[in-house]
Amino acid sequence: MKKLVYLATIAFFTLNTISMEAQDKQDTPREGPNFPKIDASPMDIAIYRNTDDEAVARVIYSRPQKRNRQVFGNLVPYGEVWRTGANEATELNLYQDVKVADALVEAGTYTVYTIPGEKEWTIILNNRIHTWGAYEYTDKEDKVRIKVPVRNSPTTIESFSVAFEPQGEGAKLLMGWDDKYVEVPFMPANKK
Repeated sequence: MKKLVYLATIAFFTLNTISMEAQDKQDTPREGPNFPKIDASPMDIAIYRNTDDEAVARVIYSRPQKRNRQVFGNLVPYGEVWRTGANEATELNLYQDVKVADALVEAGTYTVYTIPGEKEWTIILNNRIHTWGAYEYTDKEDKVRIKVPVRNSPTTIESFSVAFEPQGEGAKLLMGWDDKYVEVPFMPANKK
């Protein structure tokens, strides 16, 4: 009988200790998933919808920050192909055929490169997609090249920004940073 009481006592204390250790582990904060810190140039999306609320175009881009730097002519050199943002090159998805300025562009995915200048930018839609920066750029893959005038922004644009602004039956694609921006006209392909 003494052996039975002795074994029951050992079992009780052993189970109680295991239970207390398990409780301690639950109360102790544990490490979670290893999520990365926010990117210095976070990704963003701009979308253009028509009057029927159908998606016409979407731009996926990264937003570098000015951070008291001189942007154009320095951080982004004049006369050189630019990824038009940061990280991966900017991507344009067209869900229907559109006219970009006077050029007809079929529905599909394109990379947006630019060549900034003091007075005008060259806007390039390129067939090579999913590229990092402008390192893989080749003009042999260009679908469209147009030139648009540079405009002065009334306020400083701290983060590189892209937006669509409705204009008549189409929209203007606005791209701006620091104290400059450009407008690229988009129009449904069936409109004149």
